[in-house]
Amino acid sequence: MKKIILSIEGMTCSACSNGLEKYLNKQQGIKQASVNLVMANASIEYDEKILDIDKLNEFVKKAGFKSLGEFKEIKSEGKNKKEKIKFIIFTVLAIVFMYIAMGHMINLPTLEFIDVNKNPIGYTICLFIFAILFIIYGFDVLKNGYKNLIHKTPNMDTLVGIGVLSSFLYSIYSMVLIINGDNSAIHNLYFESVAMVIYFIKLGRYLDGISKDKTKEAIQKLVKITPEKATVKVDGKEKTVTIDEVHKGDIVVSKPGERISVDGEIIEGKTHLDESFITGESKPVTKEIGQKVIAGSINYDGYIEYKAEKIGKESTISEIVKLVVEASNTKAPIAKIADKVSSYFVPTVIVIAILAFIAYLILGYDFASSLIVFVTILVVACPCSLGLATPLAIVVAEGLCANNGILVKKSEILENAQKINTIVFDKTGTLTYGKLKISEIKNYTNMKNKELLQLIGSLEAKSTHPIGKAFTDYLEENKITKVEIKDFENASGHGIIGTVNNQKMIIGNSKILEKYNIENNYKKDEEELSKNGNSIVYVTQNNRIIALIGVNDIVRDNAKQVIKELNENKIDTIMLTGDNKDTATKIAEDIGITKVIANVLPSEKTNVIKKLKSENKIVMMCGDGINDSPALATADIGVSVKSGTDIAMDSSDVILTRDNLDSITKLISISKKTIKIIKQNLFWAFFYNVLMIPIAIGFLKPIGISINPMIASIAMVLSSLTVICNTLRLRR
Repeated sequence: MKKIILSIEGMTCSACSNGLEKYLNKQQGIKQASVNLVMANASIEYDEKILDIDKLNEFVKKAGFKSLGEFKEIKSEGKNKKEKIKFIIFTVLAIVFMYIAMGHMINLPTLEFIDVNKNPIGYTICLFIFAILFIIYGFDVLKNGYKNLIHKTPNMDTLVGIGVLSSFLYSIYSMVLIINGDNSAIHNLYFESVAMVIYFIKLGRYLDGISKDKTKEAIQKLVKITPEKATVKVDGKEKTVTIDEVHKGDIVVSKPGERISVDGEIIEGKTHLDESFITGESKPVTKEIGQKVIAGSINYDGYIEYKAEKIGKESTISEIVKLVVEASNTKAPIAKIADKVSSYFVPTVIVIAILAFIAYLILGYDFASSLIVFVTILVVACPCSLGLATPLAIVVAEGLCANNGILVKKSEILENAQKINTIVFDKTGTLTYGKLKISEIKNYTNMKNKELLQLIGSLEAKSTHPIGKAFTDYLEENKITKVEIKDFENASGHGIIGTVNNQKMIIGNSKILEKYNIENNYKKDEEELSKNGNSIVYVTQNNRIIALIGVNDIVRDNAKQVIKELNENKIDTIMLTGDNKDTATKIAEDIGITKVIANVLPSEKTNVIKKLKSENKIVMMCGDGINDSPALATADIGVSVKSGTDIAMDSSDVILTRDNLDSITKLISISKKTIKIIKQNLFWAFFYNVLMIPIAIGFLKPIGISINPMIASIAMVLSSLTVICNTLRLRR
């Protein structure tokens, strides 16, 4: 199966996106399709043996829309100067038109050749010309409405198109009567309604476009972080090229004050980089030969050369943007309510409008009055606000999360995070920084500590565990060379095995003693190290303990405050670790966690999560995304705490790119606010339609409340604006 995101043109409301989504999901070879109205794209998972991009584009076309090809980057839909000028011109024309059409009602002076009383034919033809201009201006609306009706996916444009064309055709009939001398037909002209309905629809689209642009700002900021040009070394000479011209393996140069152009590895020089846009770390990070650099980082003070490794779509920034876009294309469960309603809404409104039209004729009203009711119902029943209610809020929330270093892979996470009542934390690298240091050594050999640590460090250098880095850092700091290791083996969840100087060594946690039947004669030393808050590394040689090493980790600065906030919000916090219970309990007590599950293998962590879920708890698991992968995948929400490289490779649902546990409370807070906004949006959208359709039908005429198509179009715009403005409150 292959996944692709296509940019789609022609969607104007939720009926459009729902219709396209249903059509795509019916096609053979498409496993799943999700259409995003706000982002104007479709995420499609398909069988590449059956389909290709050309066939997918053809499906989109048959559904009544246009595919603009594969999504490449988020571009602003902001109106260009030409579009803005056109809108201003038609705003002026709308004012002039209304003056001509209605000025006589309040005795405003008018030119004689278009005076309704002195020259009704000139007046009528003038209104007709203006109406034609506005029909040309809104031709895209009418075309989309017709196209979607033909493809059996009627939408808001269909409602407007039917209403506008009905009014226009009837007005032409009245115009013919006026030209033939029947001046009484002047009262049956609705050219101004035609023009103003189109104008207000276009006004709504204009404002809607601006609001959609604002929802993407946070994501666009990420795109703009990467510079457009790079300096590469070719045959020893520097050459400036565009980012697209950089290839893997190219040697790229970065000087003080410049941004890193592509992801890569330093091969010459040393500098300090600002990576705060990814990690949230305000202090510049020292980078030297052999270390990775991320595109968009700011080079503070050094000259470096680095080999390009990840370019284009593979770069960290591109992966982040892709994750955010894909997340906004997934649907939160709450979105299905609006989708289901919208799919039935437009056909229902058309039926209601036709029934109302027939009822008015039966009740003795003339054709013109019945037609106005028909048109008003079609125009006022706007599914646009209903369609924007959920996706707009999701996109704003996704952007807000991205801006705070929280990458959410599925939008349903934004709905579920506020339901979490239990959070399980891994210890090393999650509640602590994972920057371990050797604090105490219990050496039971004749070797000096440095000699002992040389053997341990040489073996640990082949391990990827955070504890191993404490020993390799010690070797580097003391400039101790490694010795040769043979027969290396990783005993998962226990430790590591290898032959050093023809002696078999096993290094690991307390479980290695049980697994290899090694007797512990140093329990007092073990207790002492544990009481001091150390993680204990057991070093054995030929099945005999030769040393106990106490390793200390640094608890994250804000861990205590984050746990306090979670406890205040009645969210249970649990520490789940493979470390010994005494060490884990001491750290847990320091930061406020009351429940500790220690001495747990990575494979056993999954069972703990399953047990918690079986107790009807909604569980979030926070880990480093490597050893904790099964547990992260099992939890209702898996959160990976890491630093931004290989960002899309985790099995977690959420990735925190900033080295800060605050992001967890921010995610829950954003989730709560997002769901609140969505519920408010759905309420106002439903309330609007429940209120306005009966008024349009005329149920409130006995108490003097009624509307015409022009007022209906204004009300429709206001309903969408209510949803948009309410949603944009999230950005605060």
